[in-house]
Amino acid sequence: MSMAQASGRVAARKEKKKESLAKKDWKVRQSKQHNKGVKVTLTGKQKVLNILLHLVMLIMVLYCVIPLIWLLLSATKTNEGLYNSPGLWFAKDNVFFQNIKDTFQFQDGIYPRWLFNTLFYAIVAGVGSSIFATFAGYAIATMKFPGRGALLWITLIFMSIPTTVITVPLFLMYSKIGFINNPWSVIVPQLSSPFGLYLMIIYCQSSIPISLVEAAKLDGANTWRIFWKIAFPLVSPGFVTVLLFALVGVWNNYFLPLIMLQDTRDYPLTVGLNVWMKMGGDATLHSVPNNLILTGSFIAIIPLIIAFLFLQKYWQSGLTAGSVKQ
Repeated sequence: MSMAQASGRVAARKEKKKESLAKKDWKVRQSKQHNKGVKVTLTGKQKVLNILLHLVMLIMVLYCVIPLIWLLLSATKTNEGLYNSPGLWFAKDNVFFQNIKDTFQFQDGIYPRWLFNTLFYAIVAGVGSSIFATFAGYAIATMKFPGRGALLWITLIFMSIPTTVITVPLFLMYSKIGFINNPWSVIVPQLSSPFGLYLMIIYCQSSIPISLVEAAKLDGANTWRIFWKIAFPLVSPGFVTVLLFALVGVWNNYFLPLIMLQDTRDYPLTVGLNVWMKMGGDATLHSVPNNLILTGSFIAIIPLIIAFLFLQKYWQSGLTAGSVKQ
């Protein structure tokens, strides 16, 4: 080995060592910036606005959290303890698990049936309406066909109409064809979601490059393959966002199942718990302890909390779609 080759190898090692140290230093600086954040100096006016903003946010958080805390604490009390203890503190006796057991066994176990009905309606109607909204939103956003503009206008018009306005005409129409008093009379109307459709149209327009679709067509891919392999991975955050809105909407729906269903065993939790409240206020009927109604209400919100915690990362990315242009 000549002297020139040896000196070249030494220089290369030094250069590689410098690059390694530079990368390590960059990672350390990025880590410090990520952990500590960038210091920002606020003016006096900005500091006052910052404090006011945090106070408003604190009031909003308390407004949302205090009823949940009250509901959780009430579910741990006996019926007498509800009136003999502070609302935002525990009673002398903690009967949380006994309340859950009594709630599930009250009236020959009607509560588990209502809980199952609510899950069934939410999953079938929520997932179904999200799938339909995704298919239709993709078609309107990426395809050109007669009536495309009219569909957009119809979607916007139906978004402005409250669902309760069309519920009674829907009941009259269903009653003429004998389609009431069965679970599908609650599910079918909720399979269409104008808001979900509009959201998916906007999401598909901002997330799917038309050039990508055209390139896939030139490569010989059919419409279903383009949608499933190319478009759906790009719009999956929007799909999850629409799914969450649909689940919450179906879960909390009260008026539609109230007028469509007559058999109490087909009721969802919203209507069933209201029946218990009416029974508790009517002396001629069998009284329902209020602690069981509150325990049932507390159990009813747990599935929605789990769904939000499990899908929140997709939901957040879906809500911010289109906010940043690259």
